[in-house]
Amino acid sequence: MNTRWVIQKLTSHLPSSLSTVLSSSKILIQQSPSHKVSTFILNHVDISLILSICGREGWFPHLGSSLHASIVKSPEFFEPVDEDIHRNALVVWNSLLALYVRRGESADALKLFDEMPMRDNVSRNTVFNGFMKNREIESGFVLLKRMIRPGLGFDQATLTIALSVCDTPELCFVTKMVHGLAVLSGYDNVIPVGNALITSYYKCGCSVSGRQVFDEMVQRNVITWTAVITGLVQNELHEDGLRLFSLMRRGLVLPNSVTYLSALSACSGSQRVIEGKQIHALLWKVGIESELRIESVLMDMYSKCGSIEDAWKIFESSEETDEVSMTVMLAGLAQNGSEEEAIHFFIRMLRAGVEIDANVVSAVLGVSFVDNSLGLGKQLHSLVIKRRFSGNTFVSNGLINMYSKCGDLDDSLSVFRRMSERNYVSWNSMIASFARHGHGLAALELYEEMIRQDVKPTDVTFLSLLHACSHVKLINKGQELLKQMRDVHGIEPRTAHYACIVDMLGRAGRLEEAKSFIDSMPTKPDSLVWQALLGACSFYGDSQIGRYAAEQLFMSAPDSSAPHILMANIYSSRGQWKEREKAIRRMKAMGVSKESGVSWIVIENQTYTFVVGDKLHPQAEAIHDVISELFDVMIDEGNRTDKRCILF
Repeated sequence: MNTRWVIQKLTSHLPSSLSTVLSSSKILIQQSPSHKVSTFILNHVDISLILSICGREGWFPHLGSSLHASIVKSPEFFEPVDEDIHRNALVVWNSLLALYVRRGESADALKLFDEMPMRDNVSRNTVFNGFMKNREIESGFVLLKRMIRPGLGFDQATLTIALSVCDTPELCFVTKMVHGLAVLSGYDNVIPVGNALITSYYKCGCSVSGRQVFDEMVQRNVITWTAVITGLVQNELHEDGLRLFSLMRRGLVLPNSVTYLSALSACSGSQRVIEGKQIHALLWKVGIESELRIESVLMDMYSKCGSIEDAWKIFESSEETDEVSMTVMLAGLAQNGSEEEAIHFFIRMLRAGVEIDANVVSAVLGVSFVDNSLGLGKQLHSLVIKRRFSGNTFVSNGLINMYSKCGDLDDSLSVFRRMSERNYVSWNSMIASFARHGHGLAALELYEEMIRQDVKPTDVTFLSLLHACSHVKLINKGQELLKQMRDVHGIEPRTAHYACIVDMLGRAGRLEEAKSFIDSMPTKPDSLVWQALLGACSFYGDSQIGRYAAEQLFMSAPDSSAPHILMANIYSSRGQWKEREKAIRRMKAMGVSKESGVSWIVIENQTYTFVVGDKLHPQAEAIHDVISELFDVMIDEGNRTDKRCILF
């Protein structure tokens, strides 16, 4: 085959790493027996390298096919004359096979595999790996079944490839099957296979099996320890992860950066800031505290543990920042109540020209400050449309919540209906939006639609549904949902769910029934439950049950002002002024103060806040004059002040 013209044209366009392969010194010249035609070919190493680079980098999409054509025309690749040529030819065939696999062309790879004149375990593992990477699991295991037959064989790489795709609870049985195969073949004592088994078991949610594999391993390396710690964290067994990290440090195997990252994640999940600081000190000792990903996880850990100042110090002292570290800092500010700082930080990111991705926008939409400003929320929505983030499920979920909390239910529903893909959070957010706006029947209808589309509800789904039933007084439906939650969906109700039922019964005036429901609860009632009952007693002026609920609330939440205030309101409504006075004196004696309610309004991009009796506003006098005029209008229209709930 005369290929000099191909090589000459290619070398002028290839990068240096590849052009050296095709230099004239690499070309083998073979004379045909007639000595009339010269055949120019590359040696097996060069062909393998070219095929590898083409498959990896995506360069010259047609070059691989051209080389394939040349290979099938060359007899030496079909009938090697000695062992060395046979070995070299097999390397070329496997490289060609790997090219098709890397391109995701599983059908072509399998066809080539079936037509190859020679194969080994590398060939079989290459095709098997292709099926697994493309999630063609059924086809992959058909091939694995062939490989298990006598005469063909498999090796430890085959097992690790099979385990690499077992990453969901539904595939736990496959992990166990491969585990059995490893035991029967003796590969269960090989460290890479053990590591793969541990990783797979934890990803499938089989934590006990993963730990058992770890405990039974005779030899372990840093990957083994890291796999278990990471697996425990992924399964939210944060305390166990920290204990194992401590045990690892007492042994001979030293942690690597990935181990430290997992340990810090365990601190984040368990809110263990002291242990997090100890790990931070260790990172200083080993000298990797300033690695970008380490700094990002440290900021995340401090933020989730409530130490936003420490997170900010790390961010400010960083030599290098990227989108990930800035997003972590933004989310940290938002999660720790620094809403305005989070917005300013986001504006800083925009001005600095930082690439804003969907994660950043999602974090900003989670800031409660945005929920109070429809104008700002709409600007963010415009940014979402401009950056084409509308297809991102997390961003759309944030928009649904933002519009709902800003009072715009129509736009909230519009975002939901336009979503191409929805997850359970999308459905929960929309159901909560209907409940928040008092559209109980719409919330229940959406829940039915959610079930029809085979979306599994969560405890949050039922919490929103119970709120919805409470607002529209659908008591029987609410009780039915609570039963359905446990019996049909296997979700154990939390005290928040029971509090919704109490609130539901209380709103309907069925206070004795609400008290009996609390007495029959399978779990100990908390302050949320008692406050729901006391609130209902305050509304209906029931001092007897109210006093009982208040005493329970005093014990479960001694620092709360709610029992004092609500009991004072009950006494006010019944004209029991001496009892009211006692309730107020008791609150003051215990050093409990009522948190002032705050109202706000946004005018021309400026937020104005108000509290009761506020005289600090520069226009306070004019505002009070307007309020007085409004009172006169209200009285003229027949409105009367409800004095039942006036405390001071």
